[in-house]
Amino acid sequence: MTSTPLFDEVKDVVVTTLGIQDRASALEPSTPLLGSVPELDSMAVLEILVAIEQRFNFEIDDTEMAGEIFETFGSLANFVAQRRN
Repeated sequence: MTSTPLFDEVKDVVVTTLGIQDRASALEPSTPLLGSVPELDSMAVLEILVAIEQRFNFEIDDTEMAGEIFETFGSLANFVAQRRN
């Protein structure tokens, strides 16, 4: 996945939620999330999911949640793109 307006929106949600604005410019679709971003703990995952639901106006069912979604910034953006369609 290349950087797109949707990717930039998803990245903005994550950056704002985690308070990592100082690292935002280095974040690409291939940048790992889980296990690589120290601020991303289980509570932060929930906060990001709520923020995504609010920003993109859809609900995420518990059954949809899998670790692969938070593998990279791109995988999270792909998840949002699939849910929006």
